[in-house]
Amino acid sequence: MTIGALILILAAAVIHATWNLLNKQASGHPTFTWLVAVLSAAFYAPATITIIEIWQLKIGSVEVGMMAGSAALHTAYFVLLNQGYRAGDLSLVYPLARGSGPLLSSIAAIIFLGERPSLIAMAGVLLIIGGVLVLAGNLSQLRHSDNRSAVGYALTTGLFIAAYTLWDKQAVSRFAIAPIVMDWGANVGRAALLTPYALKFSDQAVNEWRKHKFEAIAIAILIPLSYILVLTAMQFTPVSYVAPAREISILIGTAMGARLLAEGDAPRRLGAACAMVLGVVALAIG
Repeated sequence: MTIGALILILAAAVIHATWNLLNKQASGHPTFTWLVAVLSAAFYAPATITIIEIWQLKIGSVEVGMMAGSAALHTAYFVLLNQGYRAGDLSLVYPLARGSGPLLSSIAAIIFLGERPSLIAMAGVLLIIGGVLVLAGNLSQLRHSDNRSAVGYALTTGLFIAAYTLWDKQAVSRFAIAPIVMDWGANVGRAALLTPYALKFSDQAVNEWRKHKFEAIAIAILIPLSYILVLTAMQFTPVSYVAPAREISILIGTAMGARLLAEGDAPRRLGAACAMVLGVVALAIG
C-alpha cells in the first residue's frame, strides 16, 4: 500500500468514526436515514454535476446500474446499522460491524478477484481482525446476553459492508466511475428507495428533523466525504489492503464511545488498539 493511499484511508477513518458517533447519538429511525440521503444528494449535487460537465463523463446504462446496485446495498447497510445503534452500544455495534466487513471482503477479493496480498499484509489483516475481536469481547457470552439483537444487526451489517465494498471497487476500478459521481448516484438512489417509507411515516420524518437537524446535516456532509476518500484509494489499491486498513476507525470510534458516551473498559481496548495499529503498519509496509 502506498503512503498516499494510507493517508486517504486514515483521514476517512477519522471522519467515519465521527459520523457514527453522531449517528449513535441520534439513534435514527429509518426516516432519519432518508433525511441524510436526501441532504447528501443535495449538498454534493453542484460539485458532482460540475465534474461531470468539465470532465465530460459518460453516464450510461452500465454506470447507472452500478450506482443502483450500490444504492440498494448501502440502503440495507444504513438501516441495519441504525437498528443496531438503537439496540446496543456504539462500542459494541461499531467494532462488530466494521470488523466483520473487511474480513469477509478481503477473503472474497482473494477468492473472486484474484488479489494476492503479501504475507506481511496478511499478518496485518489478522492483527486488525484480532484487535476487533478483543474490542468486541467474548462473543459466546454475548450470545446469551441482552445484546443479542445488537450483535445480530452488527454482524448482518458486516455482510453488507463486504458486499458494497466489492461492488464499489469494481465500479471505480473496472468501470472507471469517478468516486464522487459513484457516491452521489448511490445517495440519490438511496433517497429514492426510502422515499415511499418516508411518505408513509411522514410524521416521524418531521419529528426526526426537528430533534436531530444538526446530526442529519453533519452526517450528510461527512458520510460522502469519508467514502469518496476510500473510493479514491480503491482506484489504485487492492480491496484486500483498503478494507482492513479502514478499520482503524474502530479504534477511534470505540475511544469516542468510551470517553464521550461513558461505555468504559479502557485497558482491554488499549491492547486491542495496539494490535490494530501494528496491523495498519503491516498493511502499509506490505
